[in-house]
Amino acid sequence: MRARALVVGESLVDVVRTADGAESEHPGGSPLNVAYGLGRLEHAVSLLTRLGGDAHGRLLREHLSAGGVSLVPGAVDHLPTSVARAQLDAEGRATYEFDLEWVLPAAQLPAELDVVHTGSIGAAVDPGAGAALELLRSWRGRATTSYDPNVRPAFLGSPEEALRRVESFVEAADVVKASDEDVAWLCPGEDVVEVARRWQRRGPALVVVTRGGEGAVGVAGAGTLRVPAPATRVVDTVGAGDAFTSGLLHALAEHDLLGPAAARRLRALRLDALEDVLRTATRAASITCSRAGANPPTRGELAAS
Repeated sequence: MRARALVVGESLVDVVRTADGAESEHPGGSPLNVAYGLGRLEHAVSLLTRLGGDAHGRLLREHLSAGGVSLVPGAVDHLPTSVARAQLDAEGRATYEFDLEWVLPAAQLPAELDVVHTGSIGAAVDPGAGAALELLRSWRGRATTSYDPNVRPAFLGSPEEALRRVESFVEAADVVKASDEDVAWLCPGEDVVEVARRWQRRGPALVVVTRGGEGAVGVAGAGTLRVPAPATRVVDTVGAGDAFTSGLLHALAEHDLLGPAAARRLRALRLDALEDVLRTATRAASITCSRAGANPPTRGELAAS
């Protein structure tokens, strides 16, 4: 199944410094990575974002074009392209500092879509975040809505303040994907699965929490299911969560569970189908971890894994 997808959120350039001091530049931003991942999985993807007309902006436009992603008109403005500086530790884990401009451009969107996804900084920093929330709410019922908080504490104030905003997006989403680190920061001391269950009761058909090397857990109306992570030689974890999200939405499309006509089927998601969806998403993340940078799998690579 080839889904018609709109991804909403930030695009930026990752300036990555490794533990030995080497530095490189790569396209980044969680929504951009999700859009690129869906494009490599051969879905019809548009990205509603903003970037500059500078060299960094050209890098992002070329990257998206190579992945089959269309920019929604109006994305390029006169401001500098946003930059994230990522420091990798000896185990390949990344910590970030950001130089970010985030507004949501006014745009003419497609009349019909199967899925609308947003998250990360694009759903946390105003004025763009407020516009992203209203857009997600406006598409609820007309498309499958998807959200990944991808928590960046530097942009969020206190966990209590952030949780209120996160849960407003949760309530507007049919599918929620978060990491155990997201949940631990937002809800300190709480069991991550219990938080996922609470969120699922607030409206989503499916809530998934990734747990790094321990795999993922999904909560749907039919119950809770855990899957392990594939054995992987990790090069770094940059973009792994975004590859998981792309793989998750791809797997839901493969099961014909995206789009307004599929809403009832998504609500009735069986545990056997959920297991296949989660295993597909974990494979997408593991492939990305096995190579440097946010380099998600193609459809062929995912099918062969």
